[in-house]
Amino acid sequence: MINVENLTKRYAHHLAVDNVSFRCEVGSITGFLGPNGAGKSTTLRMLTGLTPPTSGHVTIDGSSYARLPNPGRLIGVMLDAAAQHPGRTGLETLKLTARLLDVPAKEAVQMLDRVGLAGAAKRRVGNYSLGMRQRLGIGNALLGDPSVLVLDEPANGMDPEGIRWMRGLLQDFAAGGGTVLLSSHLLGEVQATVDRLVVIGNGRIVADGSLDEMLAGSGTVVRAVDGPALAAALAGAGLTATTRDDGSLHVVGSAEEVGRVAAASGAVLTALGEGGGLEDVFFRLTSPAAA
Repeated sequence: MINVENLTKRYAHHLAVDNVSFRCEVGSITGFLGPNGAGKSTTLRMLTGLTPPTSGHVTIDGSSYARLPNPGRLIGVMLDAAAQHPGRTGLETLKLTARLLDVPAKEAVQMLDRVGLAGAAKRRVGNYSLGMRQRLGIGNALLGDPSVLVLDEPANGMDPEGIRWMRGLLQDFAAGGGTVLLSSHLLGEVQATVDRLVVIGNGRIVADGSLDEMLAGSGTVVRAVDGPALAAALAGAGLTATTRDDGSLHVVGSAEEVGRVAAASGAVLTALGEGGGLEDVFFRLTSPAAA
C-alpha cells in the first residue's frame, strides 16, 4: 500500500535522505526508527507531499500523495500533534476536518467519543494536555475512514492508559486490513505494537524486516543458580556467553539453543529471554561503529 522507491533529499551540500526504499504492506504495522537527524521526519514529509524529493518517489495505493483527489479519505496523517489551532475547540477542529474531507459533521462528534475526548469536546485545544492533543490528532487522521495511517510520535505525552488504548486501536486497524507506518522513540512501545521494522541511520536504510527477524539477532539473556557452570556448558556447546554486571549471561544464540544446553547439563534456570530486546538492536544498528 505504501511504496517508497529510491527517495533522496539534498539541501545544498547536506544529504538528508540517501536513496531510501521500503514497502509497507496491507495489514501490517511498520515501525520507522532512527536517531535524531537520521532522516525520518524528512522521509515522512516527502511521503505526504510536504517536502519535494530531490529524486525518487512514493506511491500510496499506486498514486503519489499529490495526485490523490481527496488524500484524507485514503491516508490519515499526523506528523505534529501540536500543530492544531489553540483557539478552536476539539469539536470545531474535527468539524473543520470533516468539511475538508466531505464527511458528515455528525462523524466528528462520534470520533471525539472514539478517541476518548467526548468530555472535552467544547474545550479549546490550547487548554488540552499533550496526550489529549495526540488523541485529537489521531481522531483527525481517522476521520476520513482511511486505509493507511502515517503517524509520527503518536504516543508522546500519553499516559500508560493512553498508550495501551493507542496500541489496541492501531492493531485493530491493521487487523481490519489497514496499513500503518509509525515513527516513535519509545522503543518498548514500538516492540509491543509493530510487526515490521524499517531503521534509518545517516539518511540510509540500515535494516528492513520483520520484528521477529530483528530480535532474533539480539541473542539471549539467561540467569542460572550456578552461572559459571552454565557458562562452561554453553562454551562446550560452541555458544559464546558473556557475563553481565548483574550476573546474567548474554549468549550469542537463540533461547531454544540455550534452553537445550541448560537441560542437558542439568542447570537450574531462573530467567531466560531475548537479549536486550529492540533497544539493543536499535543501538547496534545505529551506533557510530555501525555507520
